[in-house]
Amino acid sequence: MPGKPIIITVGEILVEFVSHQRNCGLEAIAQYSGPYPSGAPAIFLDQAARMGAATEMFGGVGGDGFGRSVLARLEEDHVGIKGVAQSSEFSTGVAFVSYYDDGRRDFIFHLTNTAADNFDVNFDALDLSQVWLHVSAASLGNTRLRTEIMKSVHMVHDAGGKITCDPNARPELMRDAEASAALSEVMTLSSILLPSTSDLAFLFPNLSEIEAIETMLKSEAEIIVLKRGSGGATVVHAGKHFDYPGHSVKEVDPTGAGDCFCGTFISLVAQGFDVCEAGRIANAAGAIAVTRRGPMEGNSNREEIEKFLEDKRVLSA
Repeated sequence: MPGKPIIITVGEILVEFVSHQRNCGLEAIAQYSGPYPSGAPAIFLDQAARMGAATEMFGGVGGDGFGRSVLARLEEDHVGIKGVAQSSEFSTGVAFVSYYDDGRRDFIFHLTNTAADNFDVNFDALDLSQVWLHVSAASLGNTRLRTEIMKSVHMVHDAGGKITCDPNARPELMRDAEASAALSEVMTLSSILLPSTSDLAFLFPNLSEIEAIETMLKSEAEIIVLKRGSGGATVVHAGKHFDYPGHSVKEVDPTGAGDCFCGTFISLVAQGFDVCEAGRIANAAGAIAVTRRGPMEGNSNREEIEKFLEDKRVLSA
């Protein structure tokens, strides 16, 4: 009998400081809060664990307070952390973020030459045929991370495991020829692709949305999830389209909402949930995520999500 799937990620683990002042672009003296546990792969996996999946994180943190704070959060939420290296030589990666009223964000990342990109992946304890490896493609912009991620992708794929991918095709990623080529390769090998509408503009600039989805389905992808931000989401599977309208919420901090959506959806599908139901729940999880300051603070569990949906039904009745 096949074993229980385990969802893993390989990538950066950070702490993040968030400006409470908008429209200052990280240029003004302002109040910040943090350190918030962060890093797209870590946010994703934390949510996957909260939704009940078995998980294992592969990354690195420093032997400092920032590193201990992230590990404590992951462990509290039942994320496997045996694959996380704790460095005495490098410090934990740090990011700073500031928002604008029009939705734009300014980031400063201190990631290169920190513990976040100085670790080795060892899969000896895993049955790779049962692994679902999720790639948060923004991680591919870092040379050291890209090397570890691509090595891991081929190992899992060759062993019969599944690859899932959030393309997260930021402009700087697409301008890096090696990162762009790595992303194309990962997408070709992925069973589930979860792009946002903005990703399509970079990935398929000359194609309509329908044409872009058809192109993605020509490789190994069985499921395409199109994240529409406040506009909801669309899931395409087995010739069917499932559309989910957006939920009206007060946005406080959008960072990590896409990772939360992906973590919810992948976790539920890996556990055998119907794809349509997984999309419904993930769409709500993404909406909840933007209502709390801090990239991982908006992560939720099944009970919170169902209460959110029930409250929305009562209000609309």
